[in-house]
Amino acid sequence: GKGLPDPSIMLELCNILKITANDLLSGEKVSKKEYEEKFEENIVNTIDYSNRKVKRIKAICVFIGILILIILITLLVLFTIDITRMRNNEPVLFSTWGYSYIPPINLESVNVEKAIKDYLISEDEKNHHYDNEKSFVAMRDYLIVQESSNKYYIYAWVLEESYYQENDKIIRDTSSSMPYKFELVKDDDNFIVNNYEIPRDGSYYEKDMKYLFPKSVLKDMDKVHIDGTIEKLSLEIEQDVKLYFHQ
Repeated sequence: GKGLPDPSIMLELCNILKITANDLLSGEKVSKKEYEEKFEENIVNTIDYSNRKVKRIKAICVFIGILILIILITLLVLFTIDITRMRNNEPVLFSTWGYSYIPPINLESVNVEKAIKDYLISEDEKNHHYDNEKSFVAMRDYLIVQESSNKYYIYAWVLEESYYQENDKIIRDTSSSMPYKFELVKDDDNFIVNNYEIPRDGSYYEKDMKYLFPKSVLKDMDKVHIDGTIEKLSLEIEQDVKLYFHQ
């Protein structure tokens, strides 16, 4: 009762065994008296078997379809994760299957960073100790928030260093590395630093950090000394110093 011979060989099989199709389906020799009864029963059993076979095939097809859908969704999720990481300049975890993402240049972000650097350099150069001293600034902006049509808040980590040259030797005079909250205003296409805040030292530092920076920014800033940010900013300044002093 688990299966039936293929219909294409059933008659040939009956001829070899010298039995009728009714005998084959009944699994025994059928007498003339029982012939009609067994014939009807075999037809019902054949139809039932066919229905069960169709249902089994449908179930297998549904299972395969669901499995393929799960695989496609999984691949799409992994692809989306890596594209998002690429857009955030983070390393790819899985694969983008040959797809390359080229992020558009945000000119507004570039202009904001330039305005901040120019401002910090001009402020720092007021306190220079040597005639040929030069200030350099490198920064990582974590978040730019547009508060209004012409008012912006920028949360960034800034490395400031000043150097001077003495007897063909480049000497560092000052250096500071700290988080900033900048307030900028936009005048036409120009950005102007209106104000900035930094956390106080000592026991006030942790409290000021929580007050000045959003949680998402604070979480990233906590990793600044282990995620390569300081090293990257230092390298950027080192290259600018060599270029400026023609080294």
